[in-house]
Amino acid sequence: MNDPRLRRHPFGFLEVVDRPTPEALSDYYAQTYFQNEASGYRKSYAEEELEVIALRIAQRYGQARALLSHDRPGSLLDVGCGEGFVLKFFEQIGWQVEGIDYSRAGVQQINPDYAHHVEQGDVFELLEARISAKKQHDLVWLGNVLEHVLDPVSLLQSLRRLVAPGGLLVVTVPNDGSAYQEALFATGAIPDRFWIATPDHMSYFTADTLRRTAEETGWDCLAIQGDFPIDLFLAHEGSNYVADRAQGPVAHRARLMLERLIGQAGIEASNRFYAALADVGFGRNLTGFFRPKP
Repeated sequence: MNDPRLRRHPFGFLEVVDRPTPEALSDYYAQTYFQNEASGYRKSYAEEELEVIALRIAQRYGQARALLSHDRPGSLLDVGCGEGFVLKFFEQIGWQVEGIDYSRAGVQQINPDYAHHVEQGDVFELLEARISAKKQHDLVWLGNVLEHVLDPVSLLQSLRRLVAPGGLLVVTVPNDGSAYQEALFATGAIPDRFWIATPDHMSYFTADTLRRTAEETGWDCLAIQGDFPIDLFLAHEGSNYVADRAQGPVAHRARLMLERLIGQAGIEASNRFYAALADVGFGRNLTGFFRPKP
């Protein structure tokens, strides 16, 4: 891929060339990101969407549970906990939950009952304080955070010290810079590389580069799964929501319906399906399950 906005990191993932300062990025997340809806977060959600959000978390937990060294409620740290959906899910099944984020605004808007679980401040400083205090967790959850930070390599290295023996790191990132996206661009199905989204996304991963980056930073990759590949709609001109923005809400509703139907097959069957998608490069997002190397 040849795009002057991006360069390839030695570990294979793509990163933005013109980068904000750490202070500017911190201010953006503390003061702007959750306070408006431009980020993709909402001030409210329809019931069907809430059901699908919970289903996605349950599926990822199902995969994590199969990989954990014990079958009991443990402790969760949600790094960049956003609107608090993960905190809510895990507390409801008996886990001890903690979250950290630049702002509590997201969780206060959507899940205010869980705001007291969230520590607000510079995420990297909060992580360093926890490392210094020798805190550890059975699950460290990093949902759509890694692509936002200026130094994903340093973040992955730091998180190793927060995972308890037998525990896991669960990382979800957008599946961007893929062969499928490049094929869409080359054929003119999409007018530009719409997935390059600054200042929100500083780095871009595929399944291969996520796996390699994790392994280079001290993690064993135990599994990777995709999620519903909504961008398949871009291959058909009648449902191409990038070429025709009016198709976006229709595609989103179709995605919710199909995710619910896939979910009806059960957690294990759904996760096999989503793992197969990741194997062939599809899924709008990718979730990796990692254990610290000995």
